[in-house]
Amino acid sequence: MNIKTYRRGEVIFRQGDPGDSLYDIQSGRVEIIFDRGGPREQKLADLYTNQVFGELGLIDHAPRSATAVAMEDDTIVDVITEDTFLEFFEKNPAKMLVILQQMCSRLRRTSREYAEACHTIREADTAERAKEAVQKSGFQRFADMYKRMFSRE
Repeated sequence: MNIKTYRRGEVIFRQGDPGDSLYDIQSGRVEIIFDRGGPREQKLADLYTNQVFGELGLIDHAPRSATAVAMEDDTIVDVITEDTFLEFFEKNPAKMLVILQQMCSRLRRTSREYAEACHTIREADTAERAKEAVQKSGFQRFADMYKRMFSRE
């Protein structure tokens, strides 16, 4: 086991860092934050004892998609690397189910948010088209009136 202890506000990993391990929270609280300190900052998750995070980076070796920050003093995590991955799950088989449940929950939330965003865009597009149609018809009525007024027919 590779146990690490963090103080409140201490960064565990930053968005863009290599995804080379996952973390099992032994005690404390961790926030996962997208674009930390940036204009699009958004808290993605609050995680507590017995939850895991960082699994995607370990599985797909992609850079971290968000920043993980300890939110309590004495936040303790077990750092699981590729070398200790199999051993960790042999000793803690229930953690695999925790990871799968978390991934399913995140995928469902992402799918729901994507569908909501598509719906919002579709509604905005429909409203804009209706507005343009009203403006065009109003302009067309004005143009027709103008033609009638100055027409010599």
